[in-house]
Amino acid sequence: MKVDDFDFDLPREFIAQRPASPRDTSRLLVVDDDGLADKTFRDLPDLLRAGDILVCNDTRVIPARLKGKRGTAGIEVTLHKRDDDATWRAFARPAKKLSPGDRIDFGEGFAAEVMAKGEAGEVTLTFTCAGPELMAMLTRHGGMPLPPYIKREGLSDDHDREDYQTLFADKDGAVAAPTAGLHFTPEILGAIEAKGVKTIRLTLHVGAGTFLPVKVDDTDNHTMHAEWGEVSEQAAAAINQTKGAGGRLICVGTTSLRLLESAADEDGRVRPFSGDTDIFITPGVPVRTADLLLTNFHLPRSTLFMLVSAFSGLDSMKAAYEHAKRAGYRFFSYGDACLLQRKDAR
Repeated sequence: MKVDDFDFDLPREFIAQRPASPRDTSRLLVVDDDGLADKTFRDLPDLLRAGDILVCNDTRVIPARLKGKRGTAGIEVTLHKRDDDATWRAFARPAKKLSPGDRIDFGEGFAAEVMAKGEAGEVTLTFTCAGPELMAMLTRHGGMPLPPYIKREGLSDDHDREDYQTLFADKDGAVAAPTAGLHFTPEILGAIEAKGVKTIRLTLHVGAGTFLPVKVDDTDNHTMHAEWGEVSEQAAAAINQTKGAGGRLICVGTTSLRLLESAADEDGRVRPFSGDTDIFITPGVPVRTADLLLTNFHLPRSTLFMLVSAFSGLDSMKAAYEHAKRAGYRFFSYGDACLLQRKDAR
C-alpha cells in the first residue's frame, strides 16, 4: 500500500506533553460494532467480561539517552538494541562526527568505543562497563528516551522517570515505553481482576526504531526494526486455554500484539517464543490472536498507525482519529487511549 494512505493532519496542540494525572483519568475512545463511544479509562473494567484475558508487556524502560563528548564535539546517543552485556546499537547525533575506534565520554569513569557505523545514524557502542554496572551508570548519567515530539530542556526530567514507566514494568531493556500500559493503576487492575478477567505478562523490549519515520513510498519497501521478545510456556497456555473456552484476548498495546502474532501459528494458537521479531502488520496481513486492542493514538504515516488500520480497518481508524480531534483527545505516548475491536470479529 502507499504510505500516503496512512497520512492525516494533526496540529501540534493535540500532542500530549504530560500524562493525565491520575493516570486512569485519561480518556478512552471505544471503536466497535456500535461505532464510536467516548469513555474514560476508568470505564475499562466494565467493558471487559468474565473469562477474558488481558495481555500486558512487562518490559522496563532504561535511561537510554546519553549526552557525551568525542574530544570537544558534543554527541547525543539513544541506545536501541542490546547485543551483549556491554554492547548496544544506538542512534547518534551527529553521527557524521563519529568513526570506528572513536571514544565517547559520558561521565567520570563512563565511556564507550564506537565499534561500527551503520545506516540512518546508527552506531555500535561497547561500553567500559557491563551488566548491572552499566545499568547503574545509565541511571546516573542517562535520561528517559522520550520520543522527539515530547519537548524537554534536557534529556528528560524527574517526573518522566516515573511517568514513562508502566505499572507492569519489571524486566530492563526497553528504550521506548509500551504506552498503552501507562494508563493502568492498581485500582484499575483490581477492578479488572474482580470482574473475572485474567492478566498475564509477556516481554517485548521496545526499541527506538518505533519512532523512525517510514521514508519509502510503498509499505512493501519498508524494513521493519527488530526487537527482542519472549512469550513463556505459561503465558501461551493461559492464552490458548482462554481462547478455547470462548474468552476474548485483549492486547495491551501494539507491542503485545506484535509479539503474539510473531508467536502464533496459522490457526492463531500461541506458541512459546524467545528471540527477535521484525513483524510488520499492515492492512491485508491477518491478525490471528487478539480480539480487542488497547492502544494510544499514533503518528500519521507510522508503522503503528498501519498496524491499527490492519486491526480495525483503515477507514474506521481514520474516522476514529477525526472524531478524536473534534472531541479534543490527546495524542501519542502521553496521550489518551482507544479500545479497538478487530474488524473481522465485528
